[in-house]
Amino acid sequence: MIKLLRNILLVAAVVVFAACGKKEAGVETIVIGHKNYTEARVLGQLFAVMIEDNTDYKTDVKELGGTQIAYEALKTGDISLYPEYTGTVYGALLGESGMKDPDEVYNYVKKRLKEDDNLDFLDPLGYNNTYTLAVRPETAEKYNLKTFSDIAENSEELVIGATMEFLEREDGMLGLKKTYPGMEFKDEKGLDGGLRYSAIRDGKTDVADAFSTDGKLITYNLVILEDDKNFFPPYYVAPLLNGEFAASHPEVVEALGKLAGQINEDEMQQLNYRADEEGLPARVVAEEFLKEKGLIK
Repeated sequence: MIKLLRNILLVAAVVVFAACGKKEAGVETIVIGHKNYTEARVLGQLFAVMIEDNTDYKTDVKELGGTQIAYEALKTGDISLYPEYTGTVYGALLGESGMKDPDEVYNYVKKRLKEDDNLDFLDPLGYNNTYTLAVRPETAEKYNLKTFSDIAENSEELVIGATMEFLEREDGMLGLKKTYPGMEFKDEKGLDGGLRYSAIRDGKTDVADAFSTDGKLITYNLVILEDDKNFFPPYYVAPLLNGEFAASHPEVVEALGKLAGQINEDEMQQLNYRADEEGLPARVVAEEFLKEKGLIK
Protein backbone atom coordinates (compact mmCIF):
# COMPACT_ATOMS: atom_id res chain seq x y z
CA MET A 1 0.00 0.00 0.00
CA ILE A 2 2.83 2.37 0.92
CA LYS A 3 4.64 1.46 -2.30
CA LEU A 4 1.46 2.11 -4.34
CA LEU A 5 0.96 5.47 -2.63
CA ARG A 6 4.58 6.40 -3.29
CA ASN A 7 4.15 5.58 -6.99
CA ILE A 8 0.96 7.65 -7.21
CA LEU A 9 2.69 10.62 -5.61
CA LEU A 10 5.63 10.22 -7.96
CA VAL A 11 3.36 10.22 -11.01
CA ALA A 12 1.49 13.24 -9.66
CA ALA A 13 4.74 15.11 -9.14
CA VAL A 14 5.83 14.37 -12.70
CA VAL A 15 2.49 15.60 -14.08
CA VAL A 16 2.64 18.78 -12.00
CA PHE A 17 6.24 19.42 -13.05
CA ALA A 18 5.39 18.86 -16.73
CA ALA A 19 2.41 21.19 -16.50
CA CYS A 20 4.43 23.88 -14.77
CA GLY A 21 7.23 23.49 -17.28
CA LYS A 22 4.84 23.88 -20.17
CA LYS A 23 3.26 26.90 -18.57
CA GLU A 24 6.59 28.53 -17.84
CA ALA A 25 8.39 27.70 -21.05
CA GLY A 26 5.44 27.30 -23.40
CA VAL A 27 4.83 30.11 -25.89
CA GLU A 28 1.66 30.24 -27.95
CA THR A 29 2.22 29.69 -31.65
CA ILE A 30 0.13 31.75 -34.08
CA VAL A 31 -0.77 29.83 -37.24
CA ILE A 32 -0.57 32.05 -40.32
CA GLY A 33 -1.88 30.82 -43.66
CA HIS A 34 -1.19 31.99 -47.18
CA LYS A 35 -2.03 30.95 -50.72
CA ASN A 36 0.32 29.10 -53.04
CA TYR A 37 2.19 31.78 -55.00
CA THR A 38 5.20 34.02 -54.42
CA GLU A 39 3.53 37.20 -53.22
CA ALA A 40 1.40 35.30 -50.74
CA ARG A 41 4.51 33.58 -49.38
CA VAL A 42 6.26 36.91 -48.89
CA LEU A 43 3.20 38.41 -47.21
CA GLY A 44 2.88 35.43 -44.89
CA GLN A 45 6.46 35.96 -43.76
CA LEU A 46 5.97 39.72 -43.40
CA PHE A 47 3.11 39.00 -41.00
CA ALA A 48 5.15 36.39 -39.14
CA VAL A 49 8.16 38.65 -38.65
CA MET A 50 6.01 41.56 -37.49
CA ILE A 51 4.23 39.36 -34.94
CA GLU A 52 7.41 37.78 -33.61
CA ASP A 53 9.24 41.12 -33.37
CA ASN A 54 6.40 42.94 -31.61
CA THR A 55 4.92 40.24 -29.36
CA ASP A 56 5.97 37.21 -27.31
CA TYR A 57 4.31 34.78 -29.72
CA LYS A 58 5.90 32.35 -32.11
CA THR A 59 4.46 31.76 -35.57
CA ASP A 60 3.87 28.80 -37.85
CA VAL A 61 3.41 29.80 -41.50
CA LYS A 62 1.46 27.30 -43.60
CA GLU A 63 1.01 27.28 -47.37
CA LEU A 64 -2.54 26.48 -48.41
CA GLY A 65 -4.21 26.22 -51.81
CA GLY A 66 -6.48 28.83 -53.33
CA THR A 67 -8.88 31.39 -51.93
CA GLN A 68 -11.68 29.09 -50.80
CA ILE A 69 -9.32 26.77 -48.93
CA ALA A 70 -7.69 29.66 -47.06
CA TYR A 71 -11.04 31.26 -46.28
CA GLU A 72 -12.59 28.08 -44.89
CA ALA A 73 -9.47 27.38 -42.81
CA LEU A 74 -9.78 30.85 -41.29
CA LYS A 75 -13.46 30.45 -40.46
CA THR A 76 -12.91 27.10 -38.76
CA GLY A 77 -9.91 28.38 -36.81
CA ASP A 78 -7.41 26.03 -38.46
CA ILE A 79 -5.43 29.19 -39.15
CA SER A 80 -5.68 32.51 -37.29
CA LEU A 81 -5.00 34.88 -40.17
CA TYR A 82 -3.92 35.16 -43.78
CA PRO A 83 -3.35 37.93 -46.37
CA GLU A 84 -6.37 38.62 -48.58
CA TYR A 85 -7.30 41.12 -51.29
CA THR A 86 -10.31 43.42 -51.30
CA GLY A 87 -11.20 42.54 -54.89
CA THR A 88 -10.98 38.81 -54.20
CA VAL A 89 -13.36 39.07 -51.25
CA TYR A 90 -15.69 41.32 -53.24
CA GLY A 91 -15.83 39.24 -56.41
CA ALA A 92 -14.82 35.67 -55.59
CA LEU A 93 -16.10 35.26 -52.02
CA LEU A 94 -19.11 37.58 -51.96
CA GLY A 95 -20.00 37.29 -55.64
CA GLU A 96 -20.42 41.04 -56.01
CA SER A 97 -19.61 43.36 -58.90
CA GLY A 98 -20.01 46.99 -59.87
CA MET A 99 -18.02 48.91 -57.26
CA LYS A 100 -14.69 50.33 -58.42
CA ASP A 101 -13.75 52.90 -55.78
CA PRO A 102 -11.06 51.36 -53.51
CA ASP A 103 -12.45 52.82 -50.28
CA GLU A 104 -16.02 51.79 -51.08
CA VAL A 105 -14.95 48.23 -51.89
CA TYR A 106 -12.83 47.97 -48.74
CA ASN A 107 -15.53 49.35 -46.44
CA TYR A 108 -18.15 47.09 -47.98
CA VAL A 109 -16.14 43.86 -47.71
CA LYS A 110 -14.91 44.72 -44.21
CA LYS A 111 -18.52 45.11 -43.04
CA ARG A 112 -19.72 41.95 -44.78
CA LEU A 113 -16.83 39.82 -43.49
CA LYS A 114 -17.61 40.84 -39.92
CA GLU A 115 -21.36 40.40 -40.24
CA ASP A 116 -21.31 37.13 -42.19
CA ASP A 117 -18.42 35.22 -40.63
CA ASN A 118 -17.01 37.28 -37.72
CA LEU A 119 -13.75 37.97 -39.55
CA ASP A 120 -11.69 41.13 -39.03
CA PHE A 121 -10.18 42.82 -42.08
CA LEU A 122 -7.38 45.12 -40.94
CA ASP A 123 -6.15 48.21 -42.77
CA PRO A 124 -4.61 47.64 -46.24
CA LEU A 125 -0.84 47.52 -46.69
CA GLY A 126 -0.95 50.24 -49.34
CA TYR A 127 -0.59 48.72 -52.81
CA ASN A 128 -3.13 47.64 -55.40
CA ASN A 129 -2.24 44.26 -56.90
CA THR A 130 -4.92 44.07 -59.52
CA TYR A 131 -5.24 41.33 -62.10
CA THR A 132 -4.03 42.10 -65.60
CA LEU A 133 -3.22 40.38 -68.87
CA ALA A 134 0.33 40.30 -70.20
CA VAL A 135 1.94 39.39 -73.51
CA ARG A 136 5.44 39.19 -75.00
CA PRO A 137 6.63 42.40 -76.70
CA GLU A 138 6.66 40.71 -80.11
CA THR A 139 3.05 39.56 -79.64
CA ALA A 140 1.99 43.07 -78.69
CA GLU A 141 3.70 44.45 -81.77
CA LYS A 142 2.35 41.80 -84.16
CA TYR A 143 -1.29 42.31 -83.16
CA ASN A 144 -0.99 45.95 -82.02
CA LEU A 145 -2.09 45.01 -78.51
CA LYS A 146 -2.42 47.78 -75.96
CA THR A 147 -5.74 47.11 -74.25
CA PHE A 148 -8.02 44.26 -73.23
CA SER A 149 -10.33 45.31 -76.08
CA ASP A 150 -7.43 44.71 -78.48
CA ILE A 151 -7.03 41.24 -77.02
CA ALA A 152 -10.74 40.54 -77.52
CA GLU A 153 -10.47 41.49 -81.20
CA ASN A 154 -7.56 39.08 -81.74
CA SER A 155 -8.25 36.38 -79.15
CA GLU A 156 -9.26 33.69 -81.65
CA GLU A 157 -5.63 33.61 -82.81
CA LEU A 158 -4.16 33.56 -79.31
CA VAL A 159 -3.67 30.97 -76.55
CA ILE A 160 -3.99 32.05 -72.93
CA GLY A 161 -2.19 30.29 -70.10
CA ALA A 162 -3.71 31.18 -66.74
CA THR A 163 -4.23 29.72 -63.30
CA MET A 164 -7.27 27.47 -62.94
CA GLU A 165 -8.61 29.85 -60.31
CA PHE A 166 -8.48 32.75 -62.79
CA LEU A 167 -10.18 30.72 -65.51
CA GLU A 168 -13.01 29.66 -63.21
CA ARG A 169 -13.70 32.86 -61.28
CA GLU A 170 -16.39 35.42 -61.99
CA ASP A 171 -13.88 38.18 -61.27
CA GLY A 172 -11.53 36.43 -63.71
CA MET A 173 -12.09 34.95 -67.15
CA LEU A 174 -15.83 34.39 -66.75
CA GLY A 175 -16.47 38.05 -66.09
CA LEU A 176 -13.94 39.24 -68.65
CA LYS A 177 -15.83 37.48 -71.42
CA LYS A 178 -19.01 39.31 -70.45
CA THR A 179 -17.33 42.70 -70.27
CA TYR A 180 -15.24 42.22 -73.41
CA PRO A 181 -17.46 40.48 -76.00
CA GLY A 182 -15.48 38.37 -78.43
CA MET A 183 -12.80 37.38 -75.92
CA GLU A 184 -12.81 33.72 -76.95
CA PHE A 185 -9.28 32.38 -77.10
CA LYS A 186 -8.08 29.68 -79.47
CA ASP A 187 -7.24 27.68 -76.37
CA GLU A 188 -7.32 28.19 -72.60
CA LYS A 189 -4.66 26.33 -70.63
CA GLY A 190 -4.97 25.99 -66.87
CA LEU A 191 -1.46 26.22 -65.43
CA ASP A 192 0.32 26.47 -62.11
CA GLY A 193 1.09 30.06 -61.14
CA GLY A 194 4.80 29.80 -61.97
CA LEU A 195 4.41 27.66 -65.09
CA ARG A 196 2.26 30.24 -66.85
CA TYR A 197 5.33 32.48 -67.10
CA SER A 198 7.63 29.82 -68.47
CA ALA A 199 4.88 28.86 -70.93
CA ILE A 200 4.59 32.39 -72.33
CA ARG A 201 8.38 32.74 -72.35
CA ASP A 202 8.73 29.55 -74.39
CA GLY A 203 5.98 30.52 -76.83
CA LYS A 204 3.60 27.77 -75.71
CA THR A 205 1.05 30.45 -74.84
CA ASP A 206 0.54 34.01 -76.05
CA VAL A 207 -1.28 35.63 -73.12
CA ALA A 208 -0.91 35.20 -69.36
CA ASP A 209 -2.99 36.34 -66.46
CA ALA A 210 -0.81 38.23 -64.01
CA PHE A 211 -0.85 40.32 -60.89
CA SER A 212 0.43 43.83 -61.50
CA THR A 213 3.12 43.34 -58.84
CA ASP A 214 4.49 40.04 -60.17
CA GLY A 215 8.29 40.02 -60.21
CA LYS A 216 8.36 37.85 -63.32
CA LEU A 217 6.87 40.70 -65.35
CA ILE A 218 10.28 42.34 -64.93
CA THR A 219 12.21 39.15 -65.65
CA TYR A 220 10.48 38.38 -68.93
CA ASN A 221 9.93 41.99 -69.99
CA LEU A 222 6.23 41.35 -70.56
CA VAL A 223 3.84 44.02 -71.77
CA ILE A 224 0.98 44.76 -69.38
CA LEU A 225 -2.26 45.54 -71.20
CA GLU A 226 -4.75 48.19 -70.14
CA ASP A 227 -8.08 47.14 -68.66
CA ASP A 228 -9.80 49.84 -70.75
CA LYS A 229 -13.32 49.04 -69.51
CA ASN A 230 -12.17 48.90 -65.86
CA PHE A 231 -13.44 45.36 -65.33
CA PHE A 232 -11.19 44.42 -62.44
CA PRO A 233 -12.05 45.82 -59.03
CA PRO A 234 -9.27 47.17 -56.78
CA TYR A 235 -7.17 44.49 -55.09
CA TYR A 236 -5.71 46.04 -51.95
CA VAL A 237 -4.20 43.45 -49.61
CA ALA A 238 -4.72 43.42 -45.86
CA PRO A 239 -4.45 40.94 -42.98
CA LEU A 240 -7.68 38.98 -42.53
CA LEU A 241 -8.13 37.57 -39.02
CA ASN A 242 -10.48 35.14 -37.34
CA GLY A 243 -12.69 37.39 -35.19
CA GLU A 244 -12.39 35.38 -31.98
CA PHE A 245 -8.62 35.27 -32.39
CA ALA A 246 -8.42 39.02 -33.03
CA ALA A 247 -10.49 39.81 -29.94
CA SER A 248 -8.25 37.71 -27.70
CA HIS A 249 -4.95 38.84 -29.26
CA PRO A 250 -5.03 42.65 -29.43
CA GLU A 251 -1.24 42.81 -29.49
CA VAL A 252 -1.20 40.83 -32.74
CA VAL A 253 -3.74 43.24 -34.24
CA GLU A 254 -1.55 46.15 -33.13
CA ALA A 255 1.60 44.60 -34.60
CA LEU A 256 0.00 43.94 -37.98
CA GLY A 257 -1.55 47.40 -37.95
CA LYS A 258 1.94 48.88 -38.26
CA LEU A 259 2.09 47.54 -41.83
CA ALA A 260 -0.82 49.73 -42.96
CA GLY A 261 0.15 51.91 -45.92
CA GLN A 262 3.78 50.79 -45.82
CA ILE A 263 4.12 49.06 -49.21
CA ASN A 264 3.58 50.52 -52.69
CA GLU A 265 3.26 48.66 -56.00
CA ASP A 266 6.91 49.07 -57.03
CA GLU A 267 8.14 47.88 -53.64
CA MET A 268 5.95 44.78 -53.73
CA GLN A 269 7.07 43.97 -57.25
CA GLN A 270 10.68 44.18 -56.11
CA LEU A 271 9.98 41.92 -53.13
CA ASN A 272 8.42 39.37 -55.46
CA TYR A 273 11.36 39.69 -57.85
CA ARG A 274 13.86 39.04 -55.07
CA ALA A 275 12.00 35.90 -53.98
CA ASP A 276 11.17 34.64 -57.47
CA GLU A 277 14.19 35.51 -59.54
CA GLU A 278 17.01 36.03 -57.06
CA GLY A 279 15.94 32.94 -55.18
CA LEU A 280 16.00 34.45 -51.71
CA PRO A 281 13.84 32.77 -49.07
CA ALA A 282 10.61 34.67 -48.46
CA ARG A 283 11.57 35.04 -44.80
CA VAL A 284 14.83 36.79 -45.70
CA VAL A 285 13.08 39.08 -48.17
CA ALA A 286 10.53 40.02 -45.52
CA GLU A 287 13.09 40.65 -42.78
CA GLU A 288 15.33 42.82 -44.94
CA PHE A 289 12.42 44.91 -46.17
CA LEU A 290 11.02 45.48 -42.69
CA LYS A 291 14.44 46.50 -41.41
CA GLU A 292 14.87 48.96 -44.28
CA LYS A 293 11.46 50.42 -43.40
CA GLY A 294 12.41 50.70 -39.76
CA LEU A 295 9.49 48.48 -38.75
CA ILE A 296 11.66 45.94 -36.96
CA LYS A 297 15.05 46.12 -35.27
